[in-house]
Amino acid sequence: MQLINFSDTVAGLSFNLKPYAINLTRNIDEANDLLQETMYRALINKEKYRDGTNLKAWLFTIMRNIFINGYRRKARQNTIIDTTDNNYYINSNNNSIKNKAEGAFVMQDAMKAVNGLNEEYKVPFLMHYKGFKYQEIAEDLSLPLGTVKSRIFFARKALKKELVDYRQN
Repeated sequence: MQLINFSDTVAGLSFNLKPYAINLTRNIDEANDLLQETMYRALINKEKYRDGTNLKAWLFTIMRNIFINGYRRKARQNTIIDTTDNNYYINSNNNSIKNKAEGAFVMQDAMKAVNGLNEEYKVPFLMHYKGFKYQEIAEDLSLPLGTVKSRIFFARKALKKELVDYRQN
């Protein structure tokens, strides 16, 4: 295949490769980088391409290999080399065990805040939290639909104010 024809064909297949790159990386910017690296490697290794080989499959293979090698490189970079006298770390990249204590405190504070709500707000809110639909709550409590929605809204607003320490920035 001639150089100009090869380059044009490779560039034309980039549209087919982009969804695969996005699927591998789950990030648009990383997918664009992966696609660019794939195109670059294909063009500098054009002499390794053999006529009659499926060019699209060849490009997909190059992309997959670049992604796998990058993933392995990142995994190695995250490995801690143990230089302690007693080999405490032993090349581990996860040195602490999460015991979910913080989550327990958050849930405890959230339930305390919910229990502090007036009954007229707490009951519809808890029903909605448990998965009931607005209409089901309205029928069960014999309230108008708008009232149920309003009470759940005001319950959320009160909880948001009460749990201000846990808000994400």
